Amino acid sequence: MDFQGKKKIIMGIATGITLLLGFAYYQTSKPEPKATADIFSDGGGVFDEPLEPKNEIEREEIIKVDVKGAVNRPGVYIAAAGDRVIDLIADAGDFTKEADKDQVNLAQVVEDQMVILVPRIGDESGLAPVTSSGGSSDGKINLNTATQAELETLTGIGPSKALSIIDYREKTGKFQSVEDLKKISGIGDKTFEKLKDSIKVK
Repeated sequence: MDFQGKKKIIMGIATGITLLLGFAYYQTSKPEPKATADIFSDGGGVFDEPLEPKNEIEREEIIKVDVKGAVNRPGVYIAAAGDRVIDLIADAGDFTKEADKDQVNLAQVVEDQMVILVPRIGDESGLAPVTSSGGSSDGKINLNTATQAELETLTGIGPSKALSIIDYREKTGKFQSVEDLKKISGIGDKTFEKLKDSIKVK
């Protein structure tokens, strides 16, 4: 074999070795595919659960009502939003035999710091049967919660107008402002001016 033939053989072997070495290098340096399980690991994947669950529990408003008078268990009771006078009287052991039930609005919705006073038959104490923030510390009558007896303490308001006020809020809803009182038949500007400082809405 001449020199040129030997040279071609050597070059072919060298080329083959180079290709083999390159392929081997590629195989060893190629990154390994990430295992499917890693996607769900604690490594910050999109399916990770939050470390601390959010606390979405809100504190409910506590409503305390003072039940007095002709009930079997007078005292302060905790009510739920939407409870009515009849519910609190039941909590207080119901009426006694001497209770004047007709003087109590059993359908009235209770509110915090409300006082339910159940009178006895023939009671002449002058106290309102059911009161709440209508008879509050500021001395003003709340048109939305006042009883007939409370309303009659207002200047120019007798039994008929007091019943009209109660009838209005039962049919129409709460008074939105004290000026709404003038919507009651028989209560004009003059009467309103006399009692506007004695009333409020809440």
